Amino acid sequence: MDKVAILVAGGRGTRMGTSISKQYIPIGGKPVLMHTLEAFYHADSQIRLILVLPKDDFEFWKDLCFQYDFTLAHQVVSGGATRFQSVKNGLDAISTSSGLVAIHDAVRPFVSGGVIKESFEKAEKSGSAIAVVPLKDSLREVSIHDGWSQFRERHKYRLVQTPQTFQLDKIKKAFETPERGEFTDDATVYEFQGWQVTLIDGNMENIKLTTPEDLEYAEFLLSRKK
Repeated sequence: MDKVAILVAGGRGTRMGTSISKQYIPIGGKPVLMHTLEAFYHADSQIRLILVLPKDDFEFWKDLCFQYDFTLAHQVVSGGATRFQSVKNGLDAISTSSGLVAIHDAVRPFVSGGVIKESFEKAEKSGSAIAVVPLKDSLREVSIHDGWSQFRERHKYRLVQTPQTFQLDKIKKAFETPERGEFTDDATVYEFQGWQVTLIDGNMENIKLTTPEDLEYAEFLLSRKK
């Protein structure tokens, strides 16, 4: 089946505290986005790559690609006001409704090739494949009203990552639904249709780069590859 990856980088990432958005910060000698695009290309060179960026950043990204001699083929699509809208714009850029699509946070450059491959394989069979990892720490449910808390069994819970991969016709239909507050990721949009999501094992290094400490960890991970 045809495979597409939508890499979503439509936000500004203010928590990083830098003058440029986190997706453009260099790690290991080149911007984060380039690492993420390469991760999908190296997993399967036949995956069509769609990068969702703020419209105002198109020229900046073009200049970065020239500066770093980055020639990996990809399509750039304008992001929306929210992640939901950015993903929908990416889906709308795909003219067909057949095939598979992986939706991925573009600031997760350390997704493994094995996870990418398995996500497509599993989604082809079951309709969806959501990367998750187990919790390491103890878990408590806390009431925001009175501070009450209660222990929860961590083995019953998972932390959700991306990619979140789907049969294209199903996820396109799911995104025809008006945006809702409970849509925290693509899996919740899919699930809103009454469809059960399928979970796959993610990789622990696949963190979302959000804070300066994450950048330090990113440099450490890259140093291990040398």
